Parts: sequence; C-alpha cells; structure tokens
Amino acid sequence: MPGWSRFAARDTGIPPASTGYPARMAPRLDRYRAKRRRGRTPEPLPDDAEPARGEGERFVVHEHHARRLHWDVRLERDGVLVSFAVPKGLPEQPGTVRLAVHTEDHPLEYATFSGEIPKGEYGAGRMTIWDQGSYETVKWSDREVSVVLHGERVRGRYVFFHSRGDGDDRNWNVIRSDPPDDPEWTPLPPLMKPMLAVAGTLPAPEEDAEYGYEFKWDGVRALARVEGGRATLFSRRGDDISSVYPELRGLGEQLGSIQAWLDGEIVALRDGRPSFAELQSRIHANQQRARTLSRQHPVTYLVFDLLHLEGHSCLTLPYRQRRQLLDKLDIEGEHWQVSPSFPGSGSDVAEAAAEQELEGVIAKRLDSPYQPGERSDAWVKISDLLTAEVVIGGWRPGEGRRSGTFGSLMLGLPDGEGLRYVGQVGTGFDEDTLRSLAARLRRLERRTSPFTTPLPRHRATGARWVSPKLVGEVVFKAWTTEGRLRFPSWRGLRPDRDPEELGR
Repeated sequence: MPGWSRFAARDTGIPPASTGYPARMAPRLDRYRAKRRRGRTPEPLPDDAEPARGEGERFVVHEHHARRLHWDVRLERDGVLVSFAVPKGLPEQPGTVRLAVHTEDHPLEYATFSGEIPKGEYGAGRMTIWDQGSYETVKWSDREVSVVLHGERVRGRYVFFHSRGDGDDRNWNVIRSDPPDDPEWTPLPPLMKPMLAVAGTLPAPEEDAEYGYEFKWDGVRALARVEGGRATLFSRRGDDISSVYPELRGLGEQLGSIQAWLDGEIVALRDGRPSFAELQSRIHANQQRARTLSRQHPVTYLVFDLLHLEGHSCLTLPYRQRRQLLDKLDIEGEHWQVSPSFPGSGSDVAEAAAEQELEGVIAKRLDSPYQPGERSDAWVKISDLLTAEVVIGGWRPGEGRRSGTFGSLMLGLPDGEGLRYVGQVGTGFDEDTLRSLAARLRRLERRTSPFTTPLPRHRATGARWVSPKLVGEVVFKAWTTEGRLRFPSWRGLRPDRDPEELGR
C-alpha cells in the first residue's frame, strides 16, 4: 500500500530479519541458528541441516514482549514456520492495513514454544502462545501470501503482501479481507469524550442502594484508547497527551491485544495523597522534561470506567455492568490501577474520604449508561469544597516578596455577552507558580479590561489587564449573592480547557 513502506523494521522494536521471501527454500534455518546460542536461550535449536517435515498447514501466533510488544504470526510451510512480526497484531477490521515484518524462518518445534528469552539474547523478552490452529492456503507467492486462519481467537482470511517500490524484502503489510465472525462487531472509535458529573449532596438514605460510590481524585481527567498493545491518552478536550506521561505507556502492553476505551484520572502523589499542585509541573512539561519527571515523580492512572471493549460499545450498559467488565480486565501495574467502587454505604465512603483528606466522593447511579460529553445528574460529585474553572482577565501587582510577580488574579466566566467578573484569588500559589504564571501573563497584556461587568473601584485601581486566554481552577466555599467566589484558593492552570467551553 502506498505510504506504508516508510515504516522500516528498525522502528518497530523487532529484531532485523533475513532477506528473501516466504517461498524461498535454502538454507531455511541457517539464519535462525546463527542468531541464537545453545545453552543461552530456551528456544529450540534443532541440529538437522534440513528442515523437518510437519503435519501440514498449522499456524501459531506468539505474543512477544520484547523491547516493544509485537505478535509473531508463524505459518507452517515446507518444513519450517514462515514468520511475520506484526507490531500491532492482526487487524480485526476489514480494510485495516498493518505493518508485518518478515523475519527468519523458525523450526517446527517453535510452534509449541513459550518461555523467557534472557536479556542480552536475540529477541530477549517473554514469549507466549497467543493463538494456534490450522490454516488454508488461498495464494502463496513471492509477494503475496493469502490464508484463511482457523484458530481459537483469530478466524478469517488475511493477506500478507509486499509493498511495491520498497527495496527492503522484510517490510510487508497484512490486511483482513473478510468481515469478522461477530456481526455486531464494531471498530474502536478514534476519539471519545468523557461523561461529566454535577455538584450535589449525598443521595437520600432510601436511595443509597441505587448508587455506587467512588473517591473523587485530585487530578486530571484522561481517556485511554488501547489497541495493538499501545495506549494513547487523551485529555478532556481530545488532545493526545501520551508524551506527557511516558510511564503510562506500559498499560497498553499489559492489555496486549485487547481493544478498549478506558476512562480515569491521572494523579500525582505528595505525602501519599493526590495533589493537583504536584501535577502542575507535569501538565506543562515538554517531552524531554516529562521523561525526566516520570522517573523522579511518576504519576498514577486510576481507571474507573469502560467505554468500549473488544469490538463492542459499552456506552448503553449500566454502570454496574461496565464496572464488572472493567474488573475482569485485571488492570494493575506500577503506575496504573482500577479505582475502587463501593455499592451503597455512601456516608461511610464520604467519611473515609474525609479521614484520608481526599477531595470528596462521586455517586454514580448503578443503572446509568455512559453519556459521552454530557454533564449528567446520574453522576453526582460531593465535596465540602466547590471547584470552578475560571478565566484569568487580569492581575494586581504584588508587594513585599511578591513584588516581582503578582499579588492576585482577576477572574471571570463567559456568560454569552463577554467575560463576567467573579472575583479574585491571591492564595494557593507556590514560588514556581508565581514566577512562571507571571511570565505568561506579561506576554498576554493588553490596555483595556476584558470584563464586560463593572469591577469594584478598589479592585480595578492599579490592575493590569490580559487577553482572556488562560483557564485555571480554584476551590472555594460558596457563591455570594453577587455571583462572586467566596474564599477562593488557586489550584492550577487547566490547559485542557478553552475559555469558550466554560459556563457556571
């Protein structure tokens, strides 16, 4: 396929392969033996100069956790296993083209091999049998191999073909040429939006059993699209944020060939508790800085919902059933885990959250579907403190130790006519935030106020105005009768939100 030849074997994490095409005969296993050392690897190393004769057309798919996860598709042919390394696994959707690197032929004994290839050896990593069965040959030539696979997990017609114009015989592609066996199978959506909660109080005691309760985490919302052993993280507004959190890359490898959309929260810990302030340095880090921070202060991805699984949408399933499916995935790693959910006992969960100094709890109706992009009263967030996303419209110069930065920020919310003034915030800033935010505000300075509502004279005097482009988050006690924030405290910038999206 045009354009696919740009994916060279060196970019896949798959060891270089032999030259030649699948039908070539001699010498079939010399390159396989040359890459392996007897006594150093548990892989089979037959002494026979010529390939053995097998039972016929059988295949095996190995899941290979090497430097990068990939799947090795091996087809018995002329006494050897003709092998292709497929970085993202065999495609389920008809018409989807994936890279398939032709590697060296393997001995027939490899069809039953599984084990750990030691570090430092060729193909080091864990090798397990993902599927096996028989196949039918439709076509076998030097540039195209078309087969029908009959396995336990994969069934259907697949075509391996060499890209024309690509001078490297290793780089092939694979495509599925027939529809999946499951008529209800649907492809993994390219993008999804999160369901949002409303602020409220604990459900009444007589309704308590109708809800599941989760802790409210002090982090950043993130959806994960998992396919072909790769996890791509998306922010609330749909930006790819995977490079900001490299320590979460292994989530895709753990799920292997499973296709899924997950919903959760990324948190950073300070003194054993989630801290939004601790997360701020990561949110704004470039790729190089993010790699450094991932080693020094790694984050944790807390997964709490399942939107799509193995070719089936989960959106219409009740929350109770989505959680059961999520738990069966056994998502647990050094930097990711499933957030606990407790059916009923809302007051006990809220008490536990308060004891652990967490932000609050989320009550979710057990029978509620998932509504992407919607704010629904089926999900209720309960907290002693309120949170609000606000737009920065100006700042007041600081005094004393803040004389080089700012004393407070002037905040507003869009209301259809412009930016409505809702108050100012002067607490919750550390020294790094003061310096970095002051530098950003100076670059956005303008002569006139962006607020369409009048400000108290004592607030406006001496204020410096900025273009209303930065969104931040504050916590506060309540709204005043004038529509102002009571006792707000700064939490941090929200680069995943646009001013136009906000509204109280």
